[in-house]
Amino acid sequence: MAASLPDTPLAERMRPTELEHYVGQLHLVGKGKPIYQMLSRGALLSMILWGPPGSGKTSLAQLLSSRVEARFEQLTAVSSGVKDVRQVIDTARKRRYELAQLQTVLFIDEIHRFNKAQQDALLQAVEHGDIILIGATTENPSFEIIPPLRSRARTFVLNPLTIEELSTLLDRALETDEYLKTLAVEFDDRDMLIAYSGGDARSLLNGLEMCCLLAEEDGKVHISQTVLEEAFQRAFAKYDKGGEEHYNIISAFIKSVRGSDPDAALYWMARMLEGGEDPLFIARRLIILASEDIGNADPNALLLATSAYQAVHAIGMPEARIVLSQATTYLAAAQKSNAAYMAIGKAMQDVKQLPPYAVPLHLRNAPTSLMKSQGYGKGYKYAHDFPGHFTEQEYLPEELGSKQYYHPSSEGREERMRERLRNLWKKRDY
Repeated sequence: MAASLPDTPLAERMRPTELEHYVGQLHLVGKGKPIYQMLSRGALLSMILWGPPGSGKTSLAQLLSSRVEARFEQLTAVSSGVKDVRQVIDTARKRRYELAQLQTVLFIDEIHRFNKAQQDALLQAVEHGDIILIGATTENPSFEIIPPLRSRARTFVLNPLTIEELSTLLDRALETDEYLKTLAVEFDDRDMLIAYSGGDARSLLNGLEMCCLLAEEDGKVHISQTVLEEAFQRAFAKYDKGGEEHYNIISAFIKSVRGSDPDAALYWMARMLEGGEDPLFIARRLIILASEDIGNADPNALLLATSAYQAVHAIGMPEARIVLSQATTYLAAAQKSNAAYMAIGKAMQDVKQLPPYAVPLHLRNAPTSLMKSQGYGKGYKYAHDFPGHFTEQEYLPEELGSKQYYHPSSEGREERMRERLRNLWKKRDY
């Protein structure tokens, strides 16, 4: 008979106690890599660990603290405030200066949920070394962490665990966990359990434990497809967020929107969402598409896509699917033009291949009398002083003549723009 189910979840029981047992993130902890080098010199610096759920952020923070024999303090941004932060900092300072004891590692989970005032409360302590801050976030620190705090900490990116790494964790759990060792576990398809976890170690281990709870009979556990679906509360959608299928499906999604097929676009988006894709990833791709494939044919497309990203960020799943559906169907149905996308490509090609021609004198800024005496700004025609707020003059370097990069399409609002430009610039091919 199997032992009774422990009170502590399997994912917590399987946290490594030695850095050598830590699975994944070899680009950070492997020999010669940044965190490895840091520890080999006996130093630990403040850092932000940015990665998806279950990629090992908390475990890594605990292991690093243990390796340098620091006091480990943990706060969760969801339930902690400035008062809690200051209390930890005051204790850390007393420990460091009055008691001459070990340094303090302050680990803040979901640090992106701290507001500006809460993040500001950390700045001085981090800069003076009163605490070693390790912040964990699933959101891009460039948007969620204030610049002064980012500049005081190194940002390290953690990746979803690979199939091989998850398989290693699965083997280790079955072989070493006291509860699982009492069970005879067999799989119809072991790889399916790994696929369900989506690169998330916590999801893998807790899913395995739920499977055992559902299927255990007299110490034997048969994990079938049905058991997996019950344990994870969803049917399997073939989608590997880190592999080829990820790129295939996002490609199909983008091409469906570009091809003005909202139904196909919704299908591929549903595949991604059901497979656990980050909805913000989809929203970011829609912003790019709105400029690349729709552009000035419908300028509202970019506004809608940007608003959709902000809404998805604010509300999260599952409601975010509705916002994404609205944005996707609008962009798919919108008139299309890639003229702006093609134009910047041509301009950048010239910038790379041609000399850096001087700015024409009449376009130069002339804030001083010396500059004015040298002809800066001389001959510039202020457009608003002329009928229709336009007068023809040269804006490109003389060497480029009347080179044209932008060729508006005849779609949507871009057609009206083309007509206006054609009337203004008679010698250009609009």
